[in-house]
Amino acid sequence: METLHLVLNAVTVIFIAATMFAAGLGATVSALRGVFTNVPLLLLALIANMVIVPLLGWGIGALFSLPAASFIALILVASSPGGPFGAKLAMVQSGDVVGGAAMQVLLASVGSITFAPTVNGLLTAADVGTNVSLDVGALVRTVALLQLVPFAIGLLIRRYAEPTARSWHPPAAAVSNVTFLIVLAGMLLGNWQGVVALLGSLALLAGFLLSAVAFAVGTLLATGSAVRRTTMGGVASVRNAGPALAAIGIAFNDQPAVLGALAAILLSGLAAALPIATILSGRRKAPAAAGMEVRAKGRHEADDPP
Repeated sequence: METLHLVLNAVTVIFIAATMFAAGLGATVSALRGVFTNVPLLLLALIANMVIVPLLGWGIGALFSLPAASFIALILVASSPGGPFGAKLAMVQSGDVVGGAAMQVLLASVGSITFAPTVNGLLTAADVGTNVSLDVGALVRTVALLQLVPFAIGLLIRRYAEPTARSWHPPAAAVSNVTFLIVLAGMLLGNWQGVVALLGSLALLAGFLLSAVAFAVGTLLATGSAVRRTTMGGVASVRNAGPALAAIGIAFNDQPAVLGALAAILLSGLAAALPIATILSGRRKAPAAAGMEVRAKGRHEADDPP
């Protein structure tokens, strides 16, 4: 089992780096400028991810009267924005990949600082758990190394060597896709006992509901086109497991019950977000395919002799 966790951790690192690198290869400076200078979009995304989603976690946990371990795990997940799966969901739904990746990195960076006080405030208000104290510098460095640096490298290649970026983008996206599937399978295999233990409880439903509602909140609290808004919804629906895992190790002594609940909530959240993104992708590809068919038919008719 220890070997499986080591392999899964390595593949997860590759997945995060490949996903962000591919997003950078497909980005442009002007597109990023359009995201980071859009003050209403930034403010709404911060409110949705830093305030509303954590409060949703607290409210859902209280509504379902979750046991302490599951309640703590739900609060940890809800309080940790900027999960790397956000950029992947943007790709899956054929959304605004550049905007989603940029917002994800921003939220992960800010969330590294706000995570501990947010968790402490919610757990104190709910009278559950203990104080959470994390090394903010270490969290920020992790975000920078795994997410910001690969994204920046891809962006620089796109800016100064565009033909190379275009040729490298398909294999980088393929690595992201393959490692994504491996990470999902590894999460299930590595934590199946914790997930099975929670079958029949409300913890899985709580994680599913948190992700689905967060998707809706992130979409509603966004500006721009429908594609951009749903991309922000996807970013809001998946959370960053890194700070949550660190908190469980430091503040809760790696309690198996909390770890199992965390894995179950993360997986049930993905079970909610992935189908939404897939449905959105299907709806967007259908009109595009129809348009291509019409254009092809027009060219064919133009080539036919009268």
